[in-house]
Amino acid sequence: MVNSRIVFVALAFLALASVPLVSGSFAIDLVTKIMVFAVFALSLELLVGSTGLVCFGQAAFFGIGAYATVLLSPQSDAASLLWLLPAAMCSAALYALVVGALSLRTKGVYFIMVTLAFAQMAYYVVHDTPLGGGTDGIYLNVRPVLGTVIDLGKPEVVYGFAWVCLAATFGLLALVLRSRFGRALAGIKTNEQRMRATGFSTYPYKLAAFTISGALAGLAGFLFAVKDGFVNPELLSWHFSGAVLIMIILGGLGHLRGALIGAFAFALLQEFFKSEAIFGGFAKHWNLGLGLIIIACVALLPRGLVGLPGQWRDRLVGRAALRGSAARSTP
Repeated sequence: MVNSRIVFVALAFLALASVPLVSGSFAIDLVTKIMVFAVFALSLELLVGSTGLVCFGQAAFFGIGAYATVLLSPQSDAASLLWLLPAAMCSAALYALVVGALSLRTKGVYFIMVTLAFAQMAYYVVHDTPLGGGTDGIYLNVRPVLGTVIDLGKPEVVYGFAWVCLAATFGLLALVLRSRFGRALAGIKTNEQRMRATGFSTYPYKLAAFTISGALAGLAGFLFAVKDGFVNPELLSWHFSGAVLIMIILGGLGHLRGALIGAFAFALLQEFFKSEAIFGGFAKHWNLGLGLIIIACVALLPRGLVGLPGQWRDRLVGRAALRGSAARSTP
């Protein structure tokens, strides 16, 4: 019997692959952005959903990947994708390694605040110094290429490349979570003290997960930079860290599918409430509508959107059981 989860993921990626064939430029741009958000959400899911580490500074790794892409690109000649992409990911991973090495020595709310503090430090570096262009941000002068096959100056090519990166990220994390390393992370999330008692040194595992998460966030930052050709300090702000945290909570913690669903739901809701054609002048207050919907989803769907089918099934089974019990008790 084919696993329904595998079927869902396969159909989702097939649907994404068909978007450029049936849609115009607006849809291609929107879905590209959503796929970038999905890669970003998957990077945080590895920490929060799979390891139990609530990081509130994930945007720093995203922003560093984006800024590294722009700052390391040449001013005129085309940049090679073969070295620029690894450079962006390694820059984010290196910062994640430093942040993780220090922040993982704390726990609970202190861990959250330390990751936030490091993210704000990175934010102020690009916001208040000429390095990142200050509040104006900086533009990407040339788009990366790989020979004559991949030219990330074309929206359709960027879309296809983002699709490949999303599929690769999802597949990589699926393999990681099914490995011995992934089972160790699950054990750390469930009961870290017990893991230590069984002989596991949990710190290296957590640091490795933190570094991998940073590298994947850097990949998302790279994709964002080549898509828009522009980066600004807001990519490293705590608002953006909060947004990606909302994505994985909305989709359902502990599930890679939840990160995908949450990223798509968040971005589509954002576009919906920003629509002046629907909301008129109220569209400028789109955060209010989005916030109300998210609160309602969290309150009514404790397992996130990914748990919605199961929640419906449980309700149907519960009602059927009540009817059966009532029928048996009727004289």
